[in-house]
Amino acid sequence: MTRITIAAVIPLYNGEKYIREAIDSVFAQTSLPDEIIVVDDGSTDGGANIVRELAETRPITLISKPNGGQSSARNAAIDQCHSSHIALLDQDDIWYPHHLEVLRRPFEQEVPPARLALVYGNLDHVDVGGQMVAHRCLDIFCPDHPKVTLRHCLEQDMFILPGASLIERQAFLEAGRFDERLAGYEDDDLFLRLFRKGYHSVYIDEPLTQWRIHAASTSFSARMAKSRMIYYRKLLEVYPNQPRLHQYWIRDYVAPRFFRASVGDFIAGSRFGEPQRMQQAWADILEITPELPRRQRKRVRRVAPMVELLYRGRFSNLARVLVRYGASARRREKTERRRAESSDRK
Repeated sequence: MTRITIAAVIPLYNGEKYIREAIDSVFAQTSLPDEIIVVDDGSTDGGANIVRELAETRPITLISKPNGGQSSARNAAIDQCHSSHIALLDQDDIWYPHHLEVLRRPFEQEVPPARLALVYGNLDHVDVGGQMVAHRCLDIFCPDHPKVTLRHCLEQDMFILPGASLIERQAFLEAGRFDERLAGYEDDDLFLRLFRKGYHSVYIDEPLTQWRIHAASTSFSARMAKSRMIYYRKLLEVYPNQPRLHQYWIRDYVAPRFFRASVGDFIAGSRFGEPQRMQQAWADILEITPELPRRQRKRVRRVAPMVELLYRGRFSNLARVLVRYGASARRREKTERRRAESSDRK
């Protein structure tokens, strides 16, 4: 049996409320990591001081750097670690005690799967106070695991949570590390590049992590929306439609996926009275629309002039209704399924 070594990597930015609990969950592991690296990414609260206090009695390496985002913080830790594998943990998430013990097993089999780069598990959704919201939440959000086709990687968010994964360091470096332009979708971007390089993954259908979702989570920030469009443009460049091969990666999968996300942002901005969020989401919708399937593209263009007139004023609720109309996609499922099946056969 080959024994791997593991570095636990925790990026920290203004996480004083949660960082102690996250670190405690690392030291509660039934199979302890060989390294524990926390990267203070320019915090302005007391989170780094908590880590320094814990490091007085525990083997924790604290790296301090100017703020550059979660991707750069993770890269900085992985560049300095010496372990063969990387276990990522966000500052507000928690590992169950058997997390590393279970994730390392496929790597340490007598004959591990060929080109295995990633093992990841299901997770439980908890709220800001750590109270349970949903067990096995990947069963709800995205039940298709592991990802075995490019279509599966492109048509929806991958829902491979960094905090629920164990990654071979050499494969991570070969894939090109985290894209530091991204402050959201950096995990999908990395795992897609691993898939494209021919690496394999193993999915553990068991909750190994508590995933804390709260109002201050990156998922709800303006940075996430900005990062989403950076990633969209990246995919637009890397996976162009190829009509001669009957492969329409952007039209059938990428554009509808990111269009739905932008529509969701527009609707949320309308509901919560956030005009800047609506403005940005509408700009994103207009950017994505030319790449949509023809019927849906026509629906958006039909309502666009009215949305432009209404969403900035008192009639944002009506604009929301119109955007929903533009986002609807009737009578397309059969056609898209036929195209998808043809693409997969090719």
